[in-house]
Amino acid sequence: MGEVLGLAWTGYGGKILKVQVNILNGVGQFRFTGKIGQVMNESAVLAYTYIRANAKELGIDEEFYRNMDTHIHIPEGAIAKDGPSAGITVLCALLSALKGKKIDSKLAMTGEMTINGELLPVGGLKEKVIAAIRNGIKKVIIPEDNKKEMEKLMKETKGKIECICVKNVSEVLEIVFEK
Repeated sequence: MGEVLGLAWTGYGGKILKVQVNILNGVGQFRFTGKIGQVMNESAVLAYTYIRANAKELGIDEEFYRNMDTHIHIPEGAIAKDGPSAGITVLCALLSALKGKKIDSKLAMTGEMTINGELLPVGGLKEKVIAAIRNGIKKVIIPEDNKKEMEKLMKETKGKIECICVKNVSEVLEIVFEK
């Protein structure tokens, strides 16, 4: 629980990033570690804020942030990581930990989210999908705004991976938590 696979782009190509979350009894502290850049940190804060603002609808205790410490970590701490496309991955890892529900280890995702839960397109999609295939991922979630690029990519990859295009956080959560 509390671990989700994200798709990242690097100067060397695509990469799978594990996003890990631990929720502990505490006093409301929030930590994000793993040599994280400012933009990725902002994505994590945004995901956390989204959960706080929508806790009741998400089935989370509305006061969770007051009596629990949250620690988000992305392994390979010596390698710098940045960019906005980890937003939905961080959100799902947080919810997995808060709900105590495991997420399919053959599912990966990428997508920048807004504070209202809409998803924005991402870059480096081809490299991200190739990395997913190489790492045995069976299904990827991407923003709807990347659909045309993904359709072209699906022809190139000849059905080696299932792609699901989503418009918002609600659609992501339906897939991830199979509501």
